[in-house]
Amino acid sequence: MLKMIILSTPSDYLPIAMMFVVAIGFVLFTMVVTHLLGPRRISKVKLEAFECGIESQGNSRLPFSIKYFLIAILFVLFDVEVIFMYPWAVNFAEWSKVSTAAFFEMFIFLGVLILGLVYIIRKGALKWE
Repeated sequence: MLKMIILSTPSDYLPIAMMFVVAIGFVLFTMVVTHLLGPRRISKVKLEAFECGIESQGNSRLPFSIKYFLIAILFVLFDVEVIFMYPWAVNFAEWSKVSTAAFFEMFIFLGVLILGLVYIIRKGALKWE
């Protein structure tokens, strides 16, 4: 049997390009219009730092623990795995011959992530002191 190869052409990507242009155009249009039509009242009170109604005190440039950044980066790292797992789970039921290989590939992917999590836990990156 001959298999048909479907090649995509640049015109297939035209709707995506149009959507991208419309989205960027909307953002730019909104920013320009609000800048032109918005009020311009500059005062000492308006330029002051505002945090939930609490008066500012001290220097805002004080250093704080690197743990905040580490936890945020680890969250993003392990959250991105869902981005890879969702399409796999949606298409898994529709695959026929590839499903066994795809199933084991996902186990390898999850195994690497679990090894990374074990490494992070052993290094004490998630201990909050």
